[in-house]
Amino acid sequence: MRRPVVLRLQAALGTLALAAATGVVLSMPEAAAAAGGATGYATQNGGTTGGAGGQTVRATTGTAIHQALCGRASSSTPITIEVEGTINHGNTSKVSGDSCNTAADKIELKQISNVTLVGVGNGAVFDQLGIHIREASNIVIQNVTVRNVKKSGSPTSNGGDAIGMESDVRNVWVDHTTLEASGGESEGYDGLFDMKANTQYVTLSYSTLRNSGRGGLIGSSESDVSNGYVTFHHNLYENIDSRAPLLRGGTAHMYNNHYKGLSKSGINSRAGAKAKVDSNYFEDSKDVLGTFYTDAAGSWQVSGNIYDNVTWSQPGEDNNPAGPDPQSNTSVSIPYSYPLDDASCVPDVVSATAGANKGLKVSDGSCTPQNPDPTDPTDPTDPDPTDPPTGTNLSIGAGSDGSSKASGTSYGDVRDGDLGTYWSPAGTTGSVSVKWSSATTVSKINIREAAGSAGTIGSYRVLNHDSGAVLASGSGAGVIGFQAVSLKKITFEIAGASGTPRIAEFETYAG
Repeated sequence: MRRPVVLRLQAALGTLALAAATGVVLSMPEAAAAAGGATGYATQNGGTTGGAGGQTVRATTGTAIHQALCGRASSSTPITIEVEGTINHGNTSKVSGDSCNTAADKIELKQISNVTLVGVGNGAVFDQLGIHIREASNIVIQNVTVRNVKKSGSPTSNGGDAIGMESDVRNVWVDHTTLEASGGESEGYDGLFDMKANTQYVTLSYSTLRNSGRGGLIGSSESDVSNGYVTFHHNLYENIDSRAPLLRGGTAHMYNNHYKGLSKSGINSRAGAKAKVDSNYFEDSKDVLGTFYTDAAGSWQVSGNIYDNVTWSQPGEDNNPAGPDPQSNTSVSIPYSYPLDDASCVPDVVSATAGANKGLKVSDGSCTPQNPDPTDPTDPTDPDPTDPPTGTNLSIGAGSDGSSKASGTSYGDVRDGDLGTYWSPAGTTGSVSVKWSSATTVSKINIREAAGSAGTIGSYRVLNHDSGAVLASGSGAGVIGFQAVSLKKITFEIAGASGTPRIAEFETYAG
């Protein structure tokens, strides 16, 4: 039995609820890409940054996603597409353009690069509509749900894969997603996360894969062995028949995953594949590691795993389970560093972090879920935001602007030292910034609401406007601390409110 672990759960990352017209791509210059950075093999081969540094737009339909791709200057122009709502066949159509190659029956990321798809607001659900990545590179998919994608029956999409990659794909990071089906192949479903035809440098992290006959694969056949360098970490595989994943050739690294209810087999290393399997928790499952359904053997290196109520079949001509006492039969060198949680606390950590709409929580490698640090994910430094600010209010004498304002209010009212004046957005959401002519170090802000509006501000994000990084997120006004950063412009973005917010002062401090 696993040991109980006391978790320190910080406040969830504030969800975004910026207003957008249904079906229309809106320019959101004040928005930023999702927090944190790529991990695992997606950090290699030049790294994976998606649309960082490019324009950010909002999409509430599949057609709008395709319009955003087709509206770029080129197929490699960076773009972040914030997705909210349900994306389905009814609102997804083919869009044409020089910078895209789209289709009507799937979200098509084909022959493009430098794209981020991130779910925001009340969530992004791709319903019966798969995401297809083909001949593409530097792609980030984060905080979305993809469900019930079918290859047979009606409607069909993406060959039945929730997320499928094929044909010379490089550098993909899929993070905090929920991938789910409602049955196996006989019910019309295929894989949840498939890679084939020369797909390399991929990471799947903090995601939930469930209720499917097939979790996913690397390599479509015993001869498709040019794929690999894939990392799977802090994922939940639950109620899966097999392929968690199936590896044909290549190298894969699985660490700190929770496998629960694998009914037929789990990590299936075949055709010369190498799997490094570190500190995972296998529970109530069968044949969680080995070579299955073939005599083309693969290999594995194991350490620190826990096998809780795992059963093993007998070896045979086409069946080579690693258990009941799994031992390493290869050695795998990992080129990146990674904080490793003890396997005993993996179920609790994964439960608190994996899947869409979990606040993008991550682990610091000590069994402790936390909000992501976009500056340095390996540094758990967490300034106490309740400490009162000290020193000079750097906003006095600075400049300011924002995304919108109600009539009769001014951006400058948030930096004049007068609590009797205020800035108010034209609605319940919006952003206001403080800016300087030269780089200024800031580690704390104080948001003061005007008299009569206290408690109105709901979820927020604090952004380094220079880089787009999320410095802090949460809900409510007051003192907000973060790791010290040098910047020229800092933005307070209100993503949700119980009424019309009124910010009397946006104070900034070096310490």
